Amino acid sequence: MKVGLYFGSFNPVHHGHLIVASYVANQTDCDEVWLIVSPQNPLKKTTTLLNDYHRLHLVRLAIEGSHNLKVKDIEFKLPKPSFTIDTMTYINEKYPNYRFSIIVGADSWQNISKWKNYTELIDNHEFIIYPRLGFDVELPPNSRHFCIQAPLIEISASEIRAFIKEKKSIRYLLPENVREEIEMSGYYKS
Repeated sequence: MKVGLYFGSFNPVHHGHLIVASYVANQTDCDEVWLIVSPQNPLKKTTTLLNDYHRLHLVRLAIEGSHNLKVKDIEFKLPKPSFTIDTMTYINEKYPNYRFSIIVGADSWQNISKWKNYTELIDNHEFIIYPRLGFDVELPPNSRHFCIQAPLIEISASEIRAFIKEKKSIRYLLPENVREEIEMSGYYKS
């Protein structure tokens, strides 16, 4: 089985995330896409992060009923912050009969040199890169990495959080059941 690994804070998960995940699951040779909720991204501030388990719950709500999208808490079991190279080592040991591709945005691909052991990641793992406005992708010659033409949806989790604080509507930016859970639980208000 081939699995696309979509790492993220998902703070909160929104339609942009889900469109990319669905596109990869349906338009590439990946059988499934695992949305891996990262407790702590070493390149992002943690001050605005919702509790790990609340974010995990919101992703579960978002993909309810999907047969080829799965949510995983793999990084919850690993040391923080979450480094992709360490997670990949763990995943490859735990699932030796699976093949994995790492899904990243063009913005992350441009910053990959900031990742821990990034050359090892690039050399040993296939990357599926989705477009982001204002970010061009340059791939090495004869690369096994590739770009997809997923719809370009510019929805920002930080913008959603700001809308919530400003008491503006977030309807249509994320799944309705996720919006309802955020509002009912009072997430992101302070």
